Amino acid sequence: MAKRKPILPDYGTVQIKGNMYFRTRVSDDEGNRFSLYAATREELYEKVLEVEKQIENKTFRRNSPTVKEYCEKWLLMKSANIRETTMIDYRSKVKNHIIKPLGDMKMGDVTVDDIRLAIIPASKLSASVFKSVNVLYKCIFRSAFESKVIDKDPTIYLSPEGGGIPQKERIPLTDEQAEKLLTAIKGLPPYLFVMLGLYAGLRREEILALKWDSVYLDVESPYLTVRRAWHTENNKPVIMTELKTKAAKRNIPLPPQLLEALKEAKESSISEYVIANKDGQPLSYTQFKRLWTYITTRTAKPRPAKKYVGGEYVKYTLYPVLGEKARNNGHVVYSLDFDVTPHQLRHTYITNLIYASVDPKTVQYLAGHENSKITMDIYAKAKYNRPKDVAPMLEHVFKQWNDTIAQ
Repeated sequence: MAKRKPILPDYGTVQIKGNMYFRTRVSDDEGNRFSLYAATREELYEKVLEVEKQIENKTFRRNSPTVKEYCEKWLLMKSANIRETTMIDYRSKVKNHIIKPLGDMKMGDVTVDDIRLAIIPASKLSASVFKSVNVLYKCIFRSAFESKVIDKDPTIYLSPEGGGIPQKERIPLTDEQAEKLLTAIKGLPPYLFVMLGLYAGLRREEILALKWDSVYLDVESPYLTVRRAWHTENNKPVIMTELKTKAAKRNIPLPPQLLEALKEAKESSISEYVIANKDGQPLSYTQFKRLWTYITTRTAKPRPAKKYVGGEYVKYTLYPVLGEKARNNGHVVYSLDFDVTPHQLRHTYITNLIYASVDPKTVQYLAGHENSKITMDIYAKAKYNRPKDVAPMLEHVFKQWNDTIAQ
């Protein structure tokens, strides 16, 4: 069936330099009127449609919300059906990687080049952060497109592949390293934090939210229970009862070493929190970083430093020597020849459970892993990366094989 032609308006005509043209007038959204001319009614009709589309798009883009306004609206809409812990992560990434570089722009004016420039700082962070920032951009702009807030989605060509710094392989501390670490910080503020990581496998947010009402020291089988999580907003601690996953809620037996450390700490504690600041409150993010410096300052590793010279601070590189005391603090000895991260303590706990032949399902429960694949990946690397553990199994396999061939 042939396409039906539109009924063309009855345009006026005008003569210009002896030639007749069809003419009409159109107005933009600000009331400005201007004329359009064409040799035929069909051509003039096409011109009118094109100009009206341009006016509509211009008005649409000018009236669209700013990136900041729409991001805040999107976060509010998402808050109805996702965990508060996830919202904290979303708010932080949206604020730092979307609103900060693009917040004052109109949603309808943002181009794919604008976004590619805005996410450059995220590409210098971990691959997982870079990927999640890309996902947030796609979710926000797709939502705006589907809601007709913008007329096209500038994120359709974005890809998180190949961006960000790949995560280093998680290597557990050896028994010797764990002993060196505990010896180096015995009696110092991070000691109990490290003990809870090494002997209970708690995540950082679980340790910093742990209260004494969740630590059972005087029962037949002492244990602690994970029921709260620590987060920070604008450097202020936020203690939540909503955990990372359902599996994070668990009871963990206390080994003798940790039991002794907790009993000693509780005797002098003035806070309801196991790890607290001098006012008995949970640590802020800055206070936690300061807590961890007790470890980093005892590591024999080159690092940037600064000293006060001639009325100003001068930057330089410090080259600590293992076994020597710090020049400006005789109480600090460079006794650690390896790096330590908070998560490494937890990874060491999980790996030691595997080395002790604890079954994978129990390891999964004690680690608070919701996905068994996470547990099994760690299990496989830990269990089968040690030749002394694998060799007996292979000997048994090949002995059976040889016996079969001999028959």
